[in-house]
Amino acid sequence: MKTTLKKFLPYALVGVISGATTFGGIKYLGNNSSGSDFSYFTKTGNNSSFASMNAIAVSDDFVKASKMTVPAVVTIKNYQNRNAGRSSEQDIFEWFFGNPQQNQRRQQQAPDNMPSGMGSGVIISPDGYIISNNHVVAGANKLEVVLNNKRTYIATLVGTDPNTDISLLKIEEKGLPYLNFANSDNVEVGQWAIAVGNPLGLNSTVTAGIISAKGRGIGILGSQGEAANPIESFIQTDAAINRGNSGGALVNLNGDLIGINSAIASTSGYYQGYGFAVPANLARKVVEDIKKFGLVQRGFLGVNSLDLSDDQQVAAYNRQEKTNIKSGEGILVRGVNENSGAEDAGLRKGDVITKIDNINITSFGDLSFSIGSKRPGDQVMVTYLRNGKENIARVTLKDQKGNTVARTKADLTVTEKIGAEFEPLSARFKTDYGLNSGVVTKNVASGGEMAKIGVVDNYIVIEVNGKPVNSQKDVENILKNHKGDVQIKFVDERGMIYTRGFAMPN
Repeated sequence: MKTTLKKFLPYALVGVISGATTFGGIKYLGNNSSGSDFSYFTKTGNNSSFASMNAIAVSDDFVKASKMTVPAVVTIKNYQNRNAGRSSEQDIFEWFFGNPQQNQRRQQQAPDNMPSGMGSGVIISPDGYIISNNHVVAGANKLEVVLNNKRTYIATLVGTDPNTDISLLKIEEKGLPYLNFANSDNVEVGQWAIAVGNPLGLNSTVTAGIISAKGRGIGILGSQGEAANPIESFIQTDAAINRGNSGGALVNLNGDLIGINSAIASTSGYYQGYGFAVPANLARKVVEDIKKFGLVQRGFLGVNSLDLSDDQQVAAYNRQEKTNIKSGEGILVRGVNENSGAEDAGLRKGDVITKIDNINITSFGDLSFSIGSKRPGDQVMVTYLRNGKENIARVTLKDQKGNTVARTKADLTVTEKIGAEFEPLSARFKTDYGLNSGVVTKNVASGGEMAKIGVVDNYIVIEVNGKPVNSQKDVENILKNHKGDVQIKFVDERGMIYTRGFAMPN
């Protein structure tokens, strides 16, 4: 018996402390369910599979998957101006999970010739497309990509999506190693997973663990990130992830990409057993949208919701509304938006959503993932309870403007491009405060151009490009066909006047 234990102990340890990552690939295919070409970044033909229970076989699978993955995982260096804010990746976990002393150290500015932050990325096509996190590339004026073979490239940022914390970069090269996207819906709790990235400056680090949970919502993107409509349905793993792993690969033992590592839950800022990755299906949809349209196509159901699985939310709702709703599974419809797919389909306040496309909806994370991974114009079957009776409605999803067709950057309005809306100032207000012009900012988008220069809701914009503005139409007329720099003169809540600028988005 002792001899047998000695024989297999090394392999047991391998399963606990070693790891690997895998590469996948992207091919040019034209078939997809919606009739449009969304398949540039294709998924593997193999479903996720369980690891063998044989210790020797598992060890071999780790080695195989590692050899496939490591060449396709890159280092991303984020360079910012001296006057830029805090770094992107190096401090992201402390800001999300709290470590005040490290927060203070990270705020020290890096020299111009040194990166402000470093993270990871995954090559997803042989011609140089790379997927990473939005927070890895945030605020950069230069992005440098270092391959596993130490070759260095300056990357172009194709686009980002703060709502999923995903970004897409491009380097000019051909014949690169790359990873295939797995179908992350087939990932099972308990199966082996391998994380590959560049944590703490240690390049090409491979760790292994299992899938600990699926559909996790941890409140990062909405509370700490730039997301206006966050989608959080993370894959949780106990494969070791630390700062620098963000944007790296989470793969199965076939070497297929099942997730993009994004965050950890930690009281120290370092690994404590809880890592989170954006599911591959969602990440793939986002980068395909960015590549094809220049922006993410996101469908909305059009309801205000209450997560019945959240005891605190339910208790707060009961206090506010003087009700006695019980906690449980599903989503209570608190209200239905006008001109939404939900309104068109007949959903009402008080309905409880239990399934989307026959998949159980137990929490808001389930709902946001099921709907957020769809595009405007897509149809979903919504199962809901009304007065205890189960009903099914076919809902056509719309975007936030009520459209059911895809839009490109060229279709965006001026206010959408700069991330703010404007309301006129009253004549009395202008007189009282000695202003000759001005509009009040409303619905300033987190992460938008106006937010980046320090504008928030209820600030007063006096001039745009040196011209006085008194209505939203004035702003739109000035910037409608404008290219290049934009100058905004505005007043904050204390009456201080600032002039700040940004480059007009294309």
